Amino acid sequence: MSDAAPPGILSLFDLEEREGDAFVVTAASTIGRERLFGGQVAAQSLRAACLTVGPERLPHSLHAYFIRPGRPGEELRFDVARTRDGRTFTTRHVTASQGGRPIFEMIASFHAEEPGYDWQPPAPTAEVRQPEELKPPDMPKFFRHPPGFDVRIVTPAGPGEFPMRHPFWIRSREPVGDDLSLHACLITYLSDMAVVSSARAPGAPRDLAAAVSLDHALWFNRPARVDEWLLFSVDSAANYGARGLARGTLHTRDGALVASIAQEALLRPAGAF
Repeated sequence: MSDAAPPGILSLFDLEEREGDAFVVTAASTIGRERLFGGQVAAQSLRAACLTVGPERLPHSLHAYFIRPGRPGEELRFDVARTRDGRTFTTRHVTASQGGRPIFEMIASFHAEEPGYDWQPPAPTAEVRQPEELKPPDMPKFFRHPPGFDVRIVTPAGPGEFPMRHPFWIRSREPVGDDLSLHACLITYLSDMAVVSSARAPGAPRDLAAAVSLDHALWFNRPARVDEWLLFSVDSAANYGARGLARGTLHTRDGALVASIAQEALLRPAGAF
């Protein structure tokens, strides 16, 4: 890992290896809440998987379920199962647990680079204000992510609205180094930022009895650097009953699509059991 990278970010990935493809880390809270940030657990789980795969194969997708809330200040264990090592694809299954109880499960797939087409739909980056034109947001105390992330919200929130809203530009403040798998882990971390609030139907009441992530899917469309500006945009795709689906994208400044996400959230109305 690069010494130039922000220690508040990279310390999340200082996993201690144990016997049998197991890794542990103390689960420090990164946002000042009673539960761990889901993006942190997902990113650390992917890092554990990466440590069992050769550097020539980068993660291309992950699919995960949030099972129980993670508790800050307690040891977090990642058990990696080597599901498959093929000619061009590698599959890993990761279970994150605390106190012997699973809190998160992930299947991650890795791919050796191959030649092929390079296509994507038109990018939205030319239609939004650039990060230099925007001021850093005044974020509430409970939304404390590791120092080192620089955020620029394209359309500031109005009165009573959640301040962290999509789309926004984001990058790490310092260089992260040349380990592209580590950049993928950091993309995984930020891919859970403000997604639950974006899963709500337009105009839906903000007063909810529960608003938490249920599952998360992420596709790494192209290799990318997190120490360069990325435009993160998420919109609600469907709401039914107490669940909402959000879909989003991450683009570079020059418009390259580097990641796509989908997440279902529990949006339980106020007054529900």
